[in-house]
Amino acid sequence: MTVPTNTVQTFAMVGIREDLSDVITNIAPMEVPFYSMCKKGSAKNRTPEWQKDSLAAGDPTNKRVEGDAAGDADAGSQPTRLKNVVQLMDKVVEVSTTAQAVETAGRSSELKFQVAKKGKELKRDIELRITGNFASVLGNASTAGELGGAEAWIETNVSRGNTGASGGFNTGTGLVEVADDGDARTYTETLLKDVVRQAWEAGGDPSIIMCTGSKKQTSSGFAGIATQYRDSGQSRKQAVILGAADVYVSDFGEHRIVPNRFMGAGTGRSAGGNGLYDGRSVLVLDPKTWTLKFLQPFKTEPLAKTGHSDKRMLSCEFTLAVSDEAANGVIADLS
Repeated sequence: MTVPTNTVQTFAMVGIREDLSDVITNIAPMEVPFYSMCKKGSAKNRTPEWQKDSLAAGDPTNKRVEGDAAGDADAGSQPTRLKNVVQLMDKVVEVSTTAQAVETAGRSSELKFQVAKKGKELKRDIELRITGNFASVLGNASTAGELGGAEAWIETNVSRGNTGASGGFNTGTGLVEVADDGDARTYTETLLKDVVRQAWEAGGDPSIIMCTGSKKQTSSGFAGIATQYRDSGQSRKQAVILGAADVYVSDFGEHRIVPNRFMGAGTGRSAGGNGLYDGRSVLVLDPKTWTLKFLQPFKTEPLAKTGHSDKRMLSCEFTLAVSDEAANGVIADLS
């Protein structure tokens, strides 16, 4: 049909009010499973220390003649002292007074909105560091201290590609050394089973397998998944078809497969186009062995006002402690 002459249409109108939603959508991932898994504690200085000990190997030939006199004392051992360096992280927000005075959509305060965002970003930074292959750096008056990440700590139960080498704690320097990446190879169930066994034989209870999304999908094809079905409840009439595995069952128990978007970072590695790192390593973890020690807990502080703006700094100072890395494992150098 033809529109009647002089009909007023929206295309030519002036003064139509804008329709801007009061909801701000942000799908950026926030889950930080390694951070959430760790126990939380406090530190008293820049290089908190702890000790690990071990028992002598079993001796099936241990025997004595009845009534025999006690012999010489058996060889003893002392605990090993371990330590890591605290790392200070911060995020700074500055918002003009004008930006705070104007009426905004989706938030009542621009300053509070920006502070909340930076708090979430700070936790993502922490997750990348504590899961990553990073050495510890003592720091000095002009150099920031850096903590050694979980992937660098693990040196006992490892599976690496050719030319790969473990890092671990150096008792001579008192620092955590970075692991050297090796030749890439395919992630297989055989590699996983071998590292799980190693960690169990060392006395660990590796109940969590942490990996990136691509390795989570690979894991779902392994034969040792817990079940191919899930009880959908009496209220549902249809079956639930699963194409993924959340639990892997090995000869040494059940292991939750936990995907982590913020792992895989390390010295010499770079993030992809989506800001995430590749899945070249899978961590086999005993959760009770990991602790985050805070010298300065999370805090938000106002900074000096120097003009027509308000400034806030979010910060924390912390390190990663592992009571015994031998309870854990890593499958590294995965394509």
